[in-house]
Amino acid sequence: MKFLHTADLHIGKIVNDFSMLDDQRFILEQIRRLAVRHKVDGVLIAGDVYDRAIPTGEAVLLLDAFLTELTKAGMWVFMISGNHDSAERLSFGEEMLAKQKIGIGALYDGQLSTYVVEKGEEAVEVVLLPFVKPAQADAGTSGEAVEKILKTYDKNQSDIPKILLTHYFVTDGGKEPELSDGETTVHVGGLDNVEASLLEGFDYVALGHIHKPQQISERPMYYAGAPLKYSFGEGDGDKSVCLVEIGKEGLVSVEKIALHPYREFRKVKGTLQEIMEKGALERSARQDYIQAILTDKEELVDPIGTLRSIYPNVMQIVRDEKQERENVSAGSLTIGKKEPVSLFEDFYEVVREEEMSDEEKKIITDVVKGLQ
Repeated sequence: MKFLHTADLHIGKIVNDFSMLDDQRFILEQIRRLAVRHKVDGVLIAGDVYDRAIPTGEAVLLLDAFLTELTKAGMWVFMISGNHDSAERLSFGEEMLAKQKIGIGALYDGQLSTYVVEKGEEAVEVVLLPFVKPAQADAGTSGEAVEKILKTYDKNQSDIPKILLTHYFVTDGGKEPELSDGETTVHVGGLDNVEASLLEGFDYVALGHIHKPQQISERPMYYAGAPLKYSFGEGDGDKSVCLVEIGKEGLVSVEKIALHPYREFRKVKGTLQEIMEKGALERSARQDYIQAILTDKEELVDPIGTLRSIYPNVMQIVRDEKQERENVSAGSLTIGKKEPVSLFEDFYEVVREEEMSDEEKKIITDVVKGLQ
């Protein structure tokens, strides 16, 4: 039997005031086509379905259309809530939707939701473990919560292969998963860490929460990763989904299938004129989301407006004023016993290569006085 594993859709996400809905609609349609092409028996969505607890109407409609098209193709869809989701909202209509082959595990009530998918003489049990805060399970850490919750599930009640769908920061012997450069996490001091050993006994563990696709050591535990990039810090890494094949004896194979976005997140660097000239020669890539790193030394008038005449989706402009002053940092200042205002003046002169004006000095003086 085959399953397509994805996660961290973050439907409705806004990046630098740009709505990602069109990009998400495009990538969800791509995922649907892959599911149909590979004739999968189910699609696994491992949490963070929405980007916020109260999703917009447009985000809800997009998810509804995606689920509808998948079920029309006759396949099961399983999804759980992540730390970005509202468990109560995502679980709405859970019993009714189960009759339409949509299994939801969002609101934990002391018992895990389980489903058996059958095809001919084959069967796979899918176990849904949503993101549960430690306090909800009367535990001190996420690891303790997961251990306590999984004790309520008997892995030996049947001998058919089992898939666990969950959404946590999974470590293996303390080794953390690899993060994207632009990714932030909420784990502090190990409180949100879940040791991989707690998830043993399943033939495949479909993970969500980390946006970079990866396997946990050599274990049958995989982060599918987010299907789209959501920052310029994610570099050139490709996005993908996991095609999982399960046989009567357990896991057969896991194949990463690359996804191709409607627009890329990429950086361009140079003077304003250089970037404009380069953009004039580009065609298909003009619609990409752009971070422009400008190396101009002089002041520019409305650079973002100018750039958007070529690149309409410029998200950020960064002034690369360090190009002519490499390795200049606050560490080069002679601090000694200077007063805070004097330190600000020295720092300003190093960074800007000019002295503060009297008006700027007054602003800094007022701020320092206020803080003191």
